[in-house]
Amino acid sequence: MQKLLSPMRRAIEDYNMISDGDSVAVGLSGGKDSTALLGALAAFRRFSPARFDLIAVTVDMGAGADYTPMEEYCASLGVRCVIERTQLYEIIFEVRKEKNPCSLCAKMRRGALASVVRREGCNKLALGHNADDVAETLLMSLFYEGRLSTFKPVSHMSRSGVTVIRPLVYADEKDIAALCADTNIPIVNNPCPVNRRTNREYMKELIRRVDKDSGYIADRNLKRALFNPSRNSLWDDPADEG
Repeated sequence: MQKLLSPMRRAIEDYNMISDGDSVAVGLSGGKDSTALLGALAAFRRFSPARFDLIAVTVDMGAGADYTPMEEYCASLGVRCVIERTQLYEIIFEVRKEKNPCSLCAKMRRGALASVVRREGCNKLALGHNADDVAETLLMSLFYEGRLSTFKPVSHMSRSGVTVIRPLVYADEKDIAALCADTNIPIVNNPCPVNRRTNREYMKELIRRVDKDSGYIADRNLKRALFNPSRNSLWDDPADEG
C-alpha cells in the first residue's frame, strides 16, 4: 500500500486534487485500478490534512456482472457504495451493434457517472487511471489521431460541474497489480465482449515489447518524459470532459 500511497499523495499535492470539505466519489468499475484507488483513498483519508467525504459509485452496464464482492469490500472500508443500474450494454452491443464500441461506451458511462455524482452531492469524481494509462493514451493519440495529447490529472466536466481527478497518475500499474494480489482486493470480472481486444491493449503490448527489446528502460523513459516539467505542454489548459 505504501508504494501506492506515496505517489498518490504526491499527485494530490502537486495538482491540489482534494481540498478541505470536498465530497469525493470514486468511479468504481470493479477493476484493479479503481478498486485499489478506493482502498488507497480510504487509507489516505485517515492522515490527510484535508477533511473530505468519500463514496464509491458504480455504473452497472447491465451485462450480468456480480458486484457483491465489491460491495463487501466497500463495507469493510466504511465507504458507502452506490450502484447505478443501466441498459448501456443492451444499447451499445444489441441495439446499435457498435463495431468499435469503446469511445461511445466511455462517453455514456462517464455521463451516467456524472449524473450519479451530482445527485449524491459530490463535487469531485476520482478515476483510477495510472501512469501506464497516461503513456498509452499519449501513444494512441499520436498514432491514431495525429496529435500529442493525453488526459490531465485534473479536469472539469462543464455540463455537470464536477471536477475529475486522477490521483494515481504517478503510480505504476505493476504496483497496483501487486497490491491487489498481496492484499486479496476483490476484482470483478469485466463482462465486456471486447475486453483485451482494444487499441489500448494493443498499445500496452507494444510498450511491453519495446521495453523488453530496449533492456527494460523504454517504459521508464516514456514516463520520465511525461512527468517532468515539460509535461505542462501537454497538460497546460484545463480540459472540458463534457
